[in-house]
Amino acid sequence: MLSHGQIWEALDRLAERHELTPSGLARRAGLDPTSFNKSKRLSADGRLRWPSTESIAKVLDATGASMEQFMAFMRPDAGSEQQEGAFPQRGGSIPLLGFAQAGAGGFFDDGGFPAGQGWDVVEFPAAPAQKSGVYALEVQGESMMPLYRDGDVLIVEPGAQVRRNDRVVVRTNEGEVMAKVLLRQSPRSIELMSLNPEHPNRILELSDVAWIARIIWASQ
Repeated sequence: MLSHGQIWEALDRLAERHELTPSGLARRAGLDPTSFNKSKRLSADGRLRWPSTESIAKVLDATGASMEQFMAFMRPDAGSEQQEGAFPQRGGSIPLLGFAQAGAGGFFDDGGFPAGQGWDVVEFPAAPAQKSGVYALEVQGESMMPLYRDGDVLIVEPGAQVRRNDRVVVRTNEGEVMAKVLLRQSPRSIELMSLNPEHPNRILELSDVAWIARIIWASQ
């Protein structure tokens, strides 16, 4: 039986073979550019989302791949060329970027997952395969004290469902990156509590938010 992960892995490998990101593959197939983003592979309530057969058919037509080739990409041993600029898979390590760099842009795809060049690496305290897509951000400055100090490393999981009182990292469309506590979320906005009492809480329109990722570990 085909699994959810195998289908998405095959799409990712097909994109890599054509030197495309998942967004680029969707765009080439005439689909919404966010259709294959990792943030779209789970619904808000945590249920698995599968690509439609129509989407797969359009991808095969756009890339000239056969169904047999697509199925071959589902094999665990199916090799794929590393996409230039994408973060390489390394056992025991994940991408690391400073908050200031993260705000500069060019390091993330539309779903807040690591992409582009310039990433350092850091050892991950758990098996990376269990948390696909996680990456690390290094705290810079004192704005997140006393909870997080300058030099602390936060490991975040983009695409994960976030709930009230979760610690999260948020990036705005203007490039501001911040670590906060999610107080509440409505269909139009989110309210964030500052970790440092000297900094005010923030209310952001969802239209102004590029992505939000849950903090799952901190090197304190």
